[in-house]
Amino acid sequence: MYKFTSQPIRLGISACLLGDKVRFDGGHKRSAYCTGELAAHVEFVRICPEMAIGLGAPRPGIRQVQTDDGIRIQTVDGTRDVTTPLQRYCDDKVEALHNISGYILCAKSPTCGMERVMVYKPGSHHGSKRGQGLLAAALKRRWPQLPIEEEGRLHDAGLRENFFTRVYAHHDWQQLCQSGLTRQKLTHFHARYKYLLLAHCPRLYRQLGPLLADGGSAVDDIASRYFVMFMSALQHQASRSNHTSALQHIQGYFKKCLSPAQKAELGQTIMDFRQGLKPLWVPLTLINHYLREFPSPYIAQQVYLNPHPQELKLRYAY
Repeated sequence: MYKFTSQPIRLGISACLLGDKVRFDGGHKRSAYCTGELAAHVEFVRICPEMAIGLGAPRPGIRQVQTDDGIRIQTVDGTRDVTTPLQRYCDDKVEALHNISGYILCAKSPTCGMERVMVYKPGSHHGSKRGQGLLAAALKRRWPQLPIEEEGRLHDAGLRENFFTRVYAHHDWQQLCQSGLTRQKLTHFHARYKYLLLAHCPRLYRQLGPLLADGGSAVDDIASRYFVMFMSALQHQASRSNHTSALQHIQGYFKKCLSPAQKAELGQTIMDFRQGLKPLWVPLTLINHYLREFPSPYIAQQVYLNPHPQELKLRYAY
């Protein structure tokens, strides 16, 4: 069975979500999920750009304002513009975040909002939700494959499962790169992720194999292109039909081992999942049971069966 590395997952996070009193009003936006269930499994890297540039807390509120010079970050009363120091800090900070595997942002913030940040008209309380926080934008520019999510969206079971699937896969890739890239290691990595990729995006999975077979390019170039496509594939939320296909492929490895009754039970369990009658963990539990009884090294290495710690209880979205 695929084992998780002992090296902790490092996640960047808006400091206010951990209960730090860094908001403009001297308060916080403590996330019970992040500080409770999640904290036991990750190492947080807490960041607050406003505090980092010395604005303090409490402080005058800031917001994004559309000006003739583009979107600026100004105090609500318009007396101070802090765009330059905030932008400089965000650009410098993300350079140092090469060893994180994901980032959890605070929504709506002019610095940390992932999307739909309010952009105001000058001297007005009117605007539109079309902005992006400076730190969020800097992260996406510098680390475009880094899994990023807003804390509020993690309450959606499907989005949460997809985010942490990408976080753990991103971390796995980081460990691969640190060990020294070779064609053989790339091929083995791809083999371990076969069924997870099939569950998320069969189209991109079929493109990744030929990419690895490119014998005319340097391994670093192949790896760079592979990683972009790999993370793009996982960004697609897995569907019931794709999960069913992956499960049926795995089922085929047991066809010579199982009795007719066992084959029928596994096949029916997969179809019950396909029809929404059973959750995903039911066929997975049965497959893992048969895997212990009838070992298959190839199936045992599949990340699909164990993409993140069971204690996180992430596979309840289906």
